[in-house]
Amino acid sequence: MTKRAQASIKLGLSMRHVLCLGWKLVILLSVALCVFAFLRIQQYSQSTAALPRKSRFLAYDFNGNPKNVDRAKFSIYIHSEPGFVFDESTTRSTVFFDRQLRNSIKVAWGEASMIQAERILLEEALQDPANQRFVLLSDSCVPLYNFSYIYSYLMGSPRSFVDSFLDKKDDRYNPQMSPAISKQKWRKGSQWVTLIRRHAEEVVDDEIVFPIFKKFCKRRPPVDASKGRKNLKLQKQHNCIPDEHYVQTLLSMKDLETELERRTVTYTVWNQSTTNMDNGGWHPFTFSYADAGSEQIKRITDINHVYYETEYRTEWCSNNSTSAPCFLFARKFSQGAAMRLFSQGVVGNFDVSTLLEAPP
Repeated sequence: MTKRAQASIKLGLSMRHVLCLGWKLVILLSVALCVFAFLRIQQYSQSTAALPRKSRFLAYDFNGNPKNVDRAKFSIYIHSEPGFVFDESTTRSTVFFDRQLRNSIKVAWGEASMIQAERILLEEALQDPANQRFVLLSDSCVPLYNFSYIYSYLMGSPRSFVDSFLDKKDDRYNPQMSPAISKQKWRKGSQWVTLIRRHAEEVVDDEIVFPIFKKFCKRRPPVDASKGRKNLKLQKQHNCIPDEHYVQTLLSMKDLETELERRTVTYTVWNQSTTNMDNGGWHPFTFSYADAGSEQIKRITDINHVYYETEYRTEWCSNNSTSAPCFLFARKFSQGAAMRLFSQGVVGNFDVSTLLEAPP
């Protein structure tokens, strides 16, 4: 995804049905983006248009406190395969019961449907005026701290956390996007963003950038041996991964970068081997049981800066101008890694026995 040097660490955590259990903030659990067991990769429907503006509570209409106690502190929204229901037959985690969106869509990796799903999640979450922070996570994300710390960290900052940088080596910008999207405003970064309410509204209300991304930012088809020489033509197509550019470019175009901490709070290790490149690109490293010890976790929580080599920029991590650890969550972790993490109390007390048996 991003070409940048981060501290190289192995660790582990995950848990398909428990990952963010207990978060006291708005959690946008985008199952459709990462749980391939729940979806089949299909071509995104060309008929899907940009989301229309919808009636919702505005921030200045809300006079209460942001969600901040127990279940009143968080809301969970799940974008899963259309028709999939979270209930006692599919998960043992009651916080996920009936939290799936009714208007979910089929999602294909590397297509505009990825960012469409994010917009649908944000639109739904914005209907609740108590939701003031919006965190996009996958099913393989786990917390690195207890809830109180994470809640205070995010609510204590007036900024969004958006990994955003200018990749001078990048060739994903399509000149056909001009003049609506200029090369100077083109940005790259991680899709795992944390937005304040006003920025979430910008994403949902966007009627200009998304349609252009849908038309001109598409993944190049992978090499298919059965197509023979036709691959030469296919590989000449412009290659663009929408979810690694959309939010970053939109906020750049809105001149909102001064309102961002230009980094993600979700840690990922990318496998950048030649073999993986040949197989279609870099992929996040999946951490196993052996990688989920307390020492490995501590190495991640000790990270206090990120170096962006294409900008020669070091981002010293801070929260509201105060030095802080860079990461609150981490991915991508196996169930075994998660079991070890929780059973040993690395990030807090949790009764693992509640997850050992499959749902009835």
